[in-house]
Amino acid sequence: MNISLGDNITQIKILRDTFDVAVAKNVIVVGLCISINYINSTLVHTFMKHEIFTGNPRYILFIHMVLNDTIQLTIAGLLHILSYTVFTINVSFCCLLIMTVIFTTLNTPLTLAAMAIERYITICNPLRHSQICSVRKTYILIGVIWILSAIQVLPDMFVLLATQPVMFFHSNIFCYRDNLFNYPYMIEKRNVVYIIYLSFVWLTIVFTYLNIMLVAKALNSDARKARSTIILHAIQLLMCMLTFAGPFLDRLLPYVFPMYILEMRFASYLVIQIMPRFISPIVYGVRDQTFCSYMKRYLLCTMFKVKSRIKNVQTERNLEKVPNKFM
Repeated sequence: MNISLGDNITQIKILRDTFDVAVAKNVIVVGLCISINYINSTLVHTFMKHEIFTGNPRYILFIHMVLNDTIQLTIAGLLHILSYTVFTINVSFCCLLIMTVIFTTLNTPLTLAAMAIERYITICNPLRHSQICSVRKTYILIGVIWILSAIQVLPDMFVLLATQPVMFFHSNIFCYRDNLFNYPYMIEKRNVVYIIYLSFVWLTIVFTYLNIMLVAKALNSDARKARSTIILHAIQLLMCMLTFAGPFLDRLLPYVFPMYILEMRFASYLVIQIMPRFISPIVYGVRDQTFCSYMKRYLLCTMFKVKSRIKNVQTERNLEKVPNKFM
C-alpha cells in the first residue's frame, strides 16, 4: 500500500509495496469486495421481489444497512486501488468520495440503533408495533438518519469551500480524510461527534437488550431470538467503533510496528473496512429463516435457469452437428 508519514503533508515519505505484493493485496481486496457485494445485491434483489419484505419495517431498515455497507465497501475498495495505481487524485473527486464514506460511516450506528428499537417494540409492545413502526414512518426515520449525518459532515465541507482557493480543488491529493479536512478544530469536532453517536447507540442497545431479556425469561422463543439479534447488533457496533478508531490506528501502528508498517496497515484495512461489511448478510441473510428461505429460492431458480440455458445451447450445437438428410 502507498502510505505517507509525517505531520506536514508537504514533506512526505512514501513507502511502497513491491509489485508482486501490491498485486496480491489488490486481488484480495477486489475479490472480497466483489464477493460481499454479490451477496448484498442478492439480498437487495430478494427484498425487492417479495412484498413480505417491502412492507416490513424490520427488513426495510436491514436493506438500508445493506445498501449503506455496499456503498461504503465499494468506495473503500476504489480508494485502495487508486492508492496503488495513481496515488494522488483530483481534490474535487476526493471530496465526493470522502463525503460519501463519512455519510455511510455515520449512518451505520444510527441504523443499528433504529433496528434495536424496532426489535424492542416488537417484543415489549407488540400491540402498538404496527402503529409505531409503519412503513411510512420507517422511511421518514431513514431520512432523519441521513439528515443527522449531513449535519455533522456538511459544515466541514462549507469551511473547506470558504477557506481554500479555487486552484486547490483542481489540484491532486492523496485521498485521505485527514489530508482533506486537516484543520485541528475539525478533528476535535469529529472526535466529539463520534463519542456522542456511539454513546447514544450503546445506551440504546443496552436498554433494548435488558428489556428484551426480561421478556425472554418467560420462555418466549421470539424474545430469545430478538435478544440474540441485539447481541449481534452490539458486535456490529464494536466493528463500527473500529472504523471510527481508524485514524488513531493509522498514527499508532508505525510506532508499534515500525518494521511492518505496510503489513499492519493492510491488516488494519481488512479488519476495519472489509470485515464489518461481512456481518450484516450473516445477521439477516443467513440467520433469519424467512429471508434465508426466499433467498435460497431465488438462488436455486437462478441456478436452474443457468443450467437450462447451458443445456439448450449444448442441444443446439449437437443438432447443428447432425447432417440434414433431406438436403
